[in-house]
Amino acid sequence: MLQQAAPLTAEPPQNLRTEFRATLALAVPLAAANLLQMLVHAIDVIFVARLGDAALAASSLGVAIFGLLLWTGSGLIGASAPLIAAELGRRKHAVREVRRTVRMALWLAALISLVFMGICAAGGPIMIATGQPAETSARAAGFLLILMWGLFPMIAAAVLRIFVSALGRPTIATAITFGALFVNMLGNWMLVFGNLGMPALGLHGSAISSVTTSVLMLLAYVVVIQTDRRLRRYHPFGNLWRPEWSRFFDMLRIGTPISLTILAEAGLFTGAAFLMGRIGEAELAGHTIALQVAALTFQIPFGVAQAATIRVGLAYGARDHRAIGHAGFASLALGIGFMGFMALLIWLFPSLVLSIYVDVDAARNAAMVGFAMQFLVVAAAFQLFDGAQAVAAGVLRGLQDTRTPMIIAICGYWIAGYGTAIYLGFWTPLAGVGVWIGLAVGLVVVAALLIIRWRMRGRLGLLPA
Repeated sequence: MLQQAAPLTAEPPQNLRTEFRATLALAVPLAAANLLQMLVHAIDVIFVARLGDAALAASSLGVAIFGLLLWTGSGLIGASAPLIAAELGRRKHAVREVRRTVRMALWLAALISLVFMGICAAGGPIMIATGQPAETSARAAGFLLILMWGLFPMIAAAVLRIFVSALGRPTIATAITFGALFVNMLGNWMLVFGNLGMPALGLHGSAISSVTTSVLMLLAYVVVIQTDRRLRRYHPFGNLWRPEWSRFFDMLRIGTPISLTILAEAGLFTGAAFLMGRIGEAELAGHTIALQVAALTFQIPFGVAQAATIRVGLAYGARDHRAIGHAGFASLALGIGFMGFMALLIWLFPSLVLSIYVDVDAARNAAMVGFAMQFLVVAAAFQLFDGAQAVAAGVLRGLQDTRTPMIIAICGYWIAGYGTAIYLGFWTPLAGVGVWIGLAVGLVVVAALLIIRWRMRGRLGLLPA
């Protein structure tokens, strides 16, 4: 009976139409949760942007480092998704095996958070070493020293989100993230500008609000899991201090390449922020806003990719080659199709899209908006490839294939992408636009190679015997 606790994911479907429905049923709430999570972070940008370009530039540098570490840590514990899905697909001893995976994922979340907090503490010297202005670096370092306390609750919450989603409860993640949106909005309103009797802490107030929101999100997951009868049966917090070293090293084996893949991609965009900082403050502010738009649209195919890992992982555990193919095709079609629509929307209505974040008609925002509009033209062009690479990586993770995609990502993003960004940004008149063209080149190369690998999965021996 316990093995039947996840009706959405218990049996890989046997036809493509059913797979589309099953993938949508899982992807829609996950994508909604991703979108809401992005809006939670966008709240910070919206409030900080009203403090001026200097505050926005400082926060963008701090968030660049923090976000890079957060995504890397989330990638490491992301190994729990294909492992849990395969355990459910095999069905044998699923309850015990799922519990072990969740426990070791929480261990990894704690260990990696301690390491990353040390890196955040050294954020000031890191920014100075990359050539950022001293005053901006000092403000960003203080912001980062507060924000780093949100690392563990955010990564641990990501573990629990994978757990509830793989067990057919993805709407829990949507509901919790929806609540976090309002908590962070209230926190920023109170602490950034000093409302309801609170001190006006400016940039630091935004960081405190983010940390508070992340802690409450983690607590919400714990409460829901402990009160939901289906989820509670797995006892994910039982024997929390007991090590399962074989599972721990399985997590490292699968999760480390995922983490490095995400590090390569996130590092490309973080590195672009540092390049923009060297070009100019207005360019960096425009880059930050345009990147928020691109990241906002990315949350949908990212949710599809998360669903794809679970759907392919279920079929992988069941050793069903036909279901693996159906899950991959459905996921790629959904992710790429949505991003094609978003590319058209950004290209036709860039001012409308930017108005989500800033007042595009305000004179003080003229330079920032001007640069952001230029960057969005390039962003519209690479939307399709951004969605394709995200979902392709997701379906390959469902096959527990992470090492070669990591190599593809490192080479594609850093040799092709960042190399092009440096050359066009500093050796041609394109400047900031050249940096964004470099981002597009990296995404095109990685998307093409990952899709080719997926199509060759049988010949490459990636399918289960």
